[in-house]
Amino acid sequence: MTDGTHRRTPDAFDTAVSRLRVPGMGTEVVAPLLANLVRMTRPRRVLEVGMGYTTPFLAAALAESEALFEEESAALAAKTRPYLDGGAELDETWLNAEPPLAVPAQYLEPYRPQLVAVDDLSIADSSAGRVKEVLDELGLTDRVTIVNAPLQECRALLPEDFTPIDFAWVDAWECLFFLDHFLDLINPDGGLIALHYLMTYPEGEAILRYLDRMVRSRPGELEVMNLLEPHKLVQNSVTLIRRTGGAPRRYASKGGLIDYGGELRDLAREQAATHHTTETPQERSR
Repeated sequence: MTDGTHRRTPDAFDTAVSRLRVPGMGTEVVAPLLANLVRMTRPRRVLEVGMGYTTPFLAAALAESEALFEEESAALAAKTRPYLDGGAELDETWLNAEPPLAVPAQYLEPYRPQLVAVDDLSIADSSAGRVKEVLDELGLTDRVTIVNAPLQECRALLPEDFTPIDFAWVDAWECLFFLDHFLDLINPDGGLIALHYLMTYPEGEAILRYLDRMVRSRPGELEVMNLLEPHKLVQNSVTLIRRTGGAPRRYASKGGLIDYGGELRDLAREQAATHHTTETPQERSR
């Protein structure tokens, strides 16, 4: 990633991605939603099924998240070291200093997210064939591994280190196939799936009923939410599925009270000790 990618002006990005917008695909609101979900959850492995307008949004969000991770990791170590060096206990001042509210355990391992985009370029009206050109223009080409294959054939073509998948965006008719053949690849500890357009028409509603039966048959493993754009006739919904088989996370006790000693202090010490680089993403890419 280049520093220019991280600090690209909104106008330049909007101008470039506008060439990929196909009004009938209905992703003009979905694309920034997906980008914000990436920024929120910081997935390490992202799968997109069906390239197009959403692809550069996902790639840019991952690039931004990686750059922010590097900045936050350095700042977290910097705000922790004075406490360790002076023998003071961590406190609310430490918590609220930049990066505020950070969980040290989340910064122990480097964050190098991957995006794999699957498309067989078989839909004439799709902008998938123009995606690489836009990624090149935005400096995001190295962010995306493109698999030119149908969904039914792509599983064996995914990179060897591409599991578990933390976030999957499926904008294709094969949603049922994806649920049957890829659900086991999704990270059980909070992995997300976003399926486009299953509401307000019979075939999609049948898949939602199938998904409901799947949820009931696997208690405690799946959470589902449907988001509807009620002002659209078609291409008007996103179904979010979250796998919940991982151990519950608890950072605070009742009332949101935090124990600043014990495990938290140990993890903060480990993070401060392991943050050994001050390289910028631009310097690291050279």
